Amino acid sequence: MVSRRALPFLAWLPSVTVRTLWADLLAGLTGAVIVLPQGVAYALIAGLPPQYGLYTAIVPPVIAGLFGSSRHLVSGPTAAISIVVFSVVSGVVSPDSPQFVPYVLTLTFMAGAIQFMLGLARVGTLVNFISHTVVVGFTTGAAVVIAVSQLRHFLGLDVGSSASFPETVSTVMSALPATNPWAVAIGGITLITAMAVRWLWPRSPGLLIAMVVGSVAGTVLGAERYGVERVGAIPGELPAPSFHLLSPEAMPELASGALAVAVIALIEAVAIARAVGMRSRQRIDGDQEFIGQGLSNIVGSLFSCYAASGSFTRTGANYEAGARTPLAAVFAASILLVVVLAVPGVTAYLPMPAMAAVVLVIAWNLVDLGRLRQIVSVSREETAILVVTFLATLLLDLEFAIYAGVLLSLLLFLKRSARPYIVAVAPMHGRPGRPLRNAAKRGLAECPQVKILRIDGPLFFGSADHLQGHLGQLTEAGYSHVVLEGSGVDFVDVAAAETLAQEAERFRSLGGGLWLCSFKEPAGELLRYRVFRDAIGAKYIHGSPDDAIGAIFSETPLCSECRQEDRRCCRLIDGARESTDERVTRQPTPYLP
Repeated sequence: MVSRRALPFLAWLPSVTVRTLWADLLAGLTGAVIVLPQGVAYALIAGLPPQYGLYTAIVPPVIAGLFGSSRHLVSGPTAAISIVVFSVVSGVVSPDSPQFVPYVLTLTFMAGAIQFMLGLARVGTLVNFISHTVVVGFTTGAAVVIAVSQLRHFLGLDVGSSASFPETVSTVMSALPATNPWAVAIGGITLITAMAVRWLWPRSPGLLIAMVVGSVAGTVLGAERYGVERVGAIPGELPAPSFHLLSPEAMPELASGALAVAVIALIEAVAIARAVGMRSRQRIDGDQEFIGQGLSNIVGSLFSCYAASGSFTRTGANYEAGARTPLAAVFAASILLVVVLAVPGVTAYLPMPAMAAVVLVIAWNLVDLGRLRQIVSVSREETAILVVTFLATLLLDLEFAIYAGVLLSLLLFLKRSARPYIVAVAPMHGRPGRPLRNAAKRGLAECPQVKILRIDGPLFFGSADHLQGHLGQLTEAGYSHVVLEGSGVDFVDVAAAETLAQEAERFRSLGGGLWLCSFKEPAGELLRYRVFRDAIGAKYIHGSPDDAIGAIFSETPLCSECRQEDRRCCRLIDGARESTDERVTRQPTPYLP
């Protein structure tokens, strides 16, 4: 029997009926109308002729739909991936070079192979290491790069494309005196139309309508007489599959960029699949999505398609249109294929300024102002990540912008993890179970010789020094006994355990003790290994704060030497139930603060 992991469409194929086929056909028609202008626009962003965007909207959606896990995700060309593809390849070979297209297809093949291998290795959770803030910063930066890259078409400037954002800005600024007013007029009409349609009829295919209006405007104004360039007709055929289009010699130069394209495309696809999956109550298999996306790009590269990913716009429209199975994506691709074969001149009269105006609208839609305001208002660290990723997107190669954002995110996470929250707590009398609460915040009495600390966070090699410094301050303040309440510690590594053993020895040398209690598993299990249990001292490891406190006062006459006059803290030992000796080998009992 064939594995359903190898052929995941076997899971939903038996549920196909005449009713679902009709629903998928209508949804597919909607998708084809939406993707037609987008495919042409995204190809322009990627520095490719328009047909490559349409090819990418035909082949990858079919493969990704059949071999992915989502029933509604629609793959194909996207704005973010298009700009990354252009950035990566233009950094290796000029966009005007005949090698540009083969390098783009080679990059696509490599990205697909990386995605496929990640799926086979079942490492779908890797995308979770790229924070949402990094994605927001990257997409915002990409929107600016996309918009600036289209100004030369919108203004009718006769300048070449530039590989970097600063060069593009400089080139456009220096050429502004040569702006073509007829190009600006056509682009402005298209832009206003797109915005008006979106405002008046938000559910209509605004970009397609704007492109038609722009084409009519170009014809009425006589665009060609005034030097306004047109997109031109597309070939009325789908390329035959061929490995000869790939350039193996370019693979070493494209390797870093291929990894970036693969990861960004996976983040986009999985995030969109999960978002629509929550609405449709469908569980998404991240690893299967990796495989589906990888296969779609591998196969697509052989049919002259560039890197594809999940599209939020087309996926949302697909779901809202009532799609029931991935056959909706297959129908959309089939309808688009008929258009390409039957009406190859569909883009022949489309002026480049009109196309640039459509791309500007797409770039604006990438900017999530609500998310930006939210991040800036709630966290300085997240704002720093956002700004660094945004600036890196503008000033560095786009693939390195993602790396910069991820690296900064991990560094800030490690910084936070290296300083776990340590707070002095004391029993709150009058409450059942005498729960430990923040002593300073609630004004609770503390024993002047026994300090109880609650640790919230992991204890590992990075946080060991922070804990050691905290304990050193307590001994300098005159405390000889310290209780570490570890209900908030779910991880202890060997380095931290060795630090605890060293501190335990130091406290014993001072005539006191370091007492551990309530550590979660597997942190508690590590501390009970013989090598650490003997070094810390078995009698110093307890299951609850009551046990640890009771053990301290049962063997040490601290109260007779107490420096607190009213002795309110003597109630610290109330309720200690059992002797320490009977409980040193007992499993730690979680004590909820």
